[in-house]
Amino acid sequence: MSDDQNDADDMPADGPASDDPEVVVLRQNIHGIPPKRYVAALRDRLPEMSVAYAATPEQERELLPNARIVAGFSLDEADLERAENLELFACSFAGVDHLPLDAFREHGVAVTNASGVHGPNIGEYALGAILTFTRDFLESRRRQERREWRSHRTRELAGSTVVVVGMGPIGEAVVQRLDGFDVHTVGVRYNPEKGGPTDEVCGYEDITEVAAEASYVVLACPLTDVTEGLIDRDVFATLPSDAVLVNVARGGVVDTDALVYALRWNSIRGAALDVTDPEPLPEDHELWTFENVLITPHNAGHTPEYFERLADIVAEAVETAADSGAWKELPNQVV
Repeated sequence: MSDDQNDADDMPADGPASDDPEVVVLRQNIHGIPPKRYVAALRDRLPEMSVAYAATPEQERELLPNARIVAGFSLDEADLERAENLELFACSFAGVDHLPLDAFREHGVAVTNASGVHGPNIGEYALGAILTFTRDFLESRRRQERREWRSHRTRELAGSTVVVVGMGPIGEAVVQRLDGFDVHTVGVRYNPEKGGPTDEVCGYEDITEVAAEASYVVLACPLTDVTEGLIDRDVFATLPSDAVLVNVARGGVVDTDALVYALRWNSIRGAALDVTDPEPLPEDHELWTFENVLITPHNAGHTPEYFERLADIVAEAVETAADSGAWKELPNQVV
């Protein structure tokens, strides 16, 4: 932890008193990181603006009427009515389906999301999972636990084909981190005509064809009607038997029964699952029993830099609006 982070933890959450703060940070708890770090990061990036933290519902009610910018998980229509001077709501989530977006439009309030804040850390998770299976660290760990000094076979990542499903910020971060490993990358996305940073790009409808050549399949796509159950029994039947699945998307992108079947019959080499369906994974679920499955508790998104990156998005939005004179064409703008 840096000295700046320690200093932020020592400061009061609401900082210096301000009767009419321009920026209000709503109550939020992300990855166990104190929200005072968000306040500190915003003050650092917006030194000309007053920033306050609304730690209680009463403080929210008091501070919202004069706020120009509000940052938090959610703002309902009643609070939106109360925030009569609001110009920007900076959502702390990448997804905004929970927000009354039509109401924001009616009030002329811009909305940004947190898309991209997880790119670096989830990209590292995916790369770590791939290398874990390439060098078979799971077997190394098992032999260490038995205090067994005996070599075992491993592989090289070079020359492999890595299929990345989803070409958003996370998918792009995965591809970026694969650069230099001498792998062939294939991107799968809803609109393949948009291209991408991979050697090849194709659509979701081509996933079964692409699977035939995959060494690793990294799922980094949103869960939608199109992607739900995308990795099904047909895909598992097509994957080479030495292929590995890495899921950092949502559990529902994978047909769990089909995955269990593929693992049970050695149709694939293994899987790294940060998300599952169901989630949390029940204690008696069969997925826990496979030695070639790495399960983490939806932890790939954890990063101590979350609030720093959120603050960057807000600061860029403010700078863009100041330059153009309007809250339009902002980074991460959804409304």
